[in-house]
Amino acid sequence: MGVPQGWLSQLLWLLVTSIPTEATQEIDYTPVLSRKPLEGLITSSTFTLDQPIGQFNSSTISDTDDIWLVVAFSNATQNFVAPRLPKDIPHASTFLEKKYYMTIRAHRALYSREMNARELHILRVGNETNCTVSECNKPLPGPGPYRVKFLVMNNKGPVTETKWSEDITLAKPVELSESRAPGKSSGTIIIIVILAILLALLFLALMALLVYTCFDVCGTKEISGPQEAVQVKKYNTHHAYSSSDTGRS
Repeated sequence: MGVPQGWLSQLLWLLVTSIPTEATQEIDYTPVLSRKPLEGLITSSTFTLDQPIGQFNSSTISDTDDIWLVVAFSNATQNFVAPRLPKDIPHASTFLEKKYYMTIRAHRALYSREMNARELHILRVGNETNCTVSECNKPLPGPGPYRVKFLVMNNKGPVTETKWSEDITLAKPVELSESRAPGKSSGTIIIIVILAILLALLFLALMALLVYTCFDVCGTKEISGPQEAVQVKKYNTHHAYSSSDTGRS
């Protein structure tokens, strides 16, 4: 009785995948968060690593080999298996399903010690908000914790890798209190009350000034009655004298 062809192919696949690869050769390097005084070293969706400068100078590594950053949830690192073929590389789109992915592909020339010392040699994980390719370095989905390592691959499979980093926990986003609407804190309410009182006092002062001005300008005046008659004993105008009278004088 022959062995079914499907079973035979599965058996061969298990034998191939169980063969140790060169990825078991480990580089004595542990990825770390950047030691440089950077703002936003850890955010709610990103973290920043120091570049592994000078860590891939081994003769087993070619200039054309791909150097990937593997990102995984800290409780899923033991589940990560280095892919055999480029088509099997897990990308960020499958992160929540597989709990790990590979991103930020580079070559060892980018991590050479001959790089400009004045440049900032960092890797910001989760920095691409607009993802258009499968190798996207998309924002991380939550606080984690996460662990990372570097994996070197060629067209035949994995070559070598670094150690896993320590746990990296992201900052938690600030959540607004559900019981208090935004912009209505106790301090804001006190300021609003004080302003309302001041406006009310100003309104009352303006009303009082308006009433006072109206009474002062528009108030009534008493009309005086006819004055008492004054008896004039004699009143002569200068032109009432005749010339004859003048001569007599």
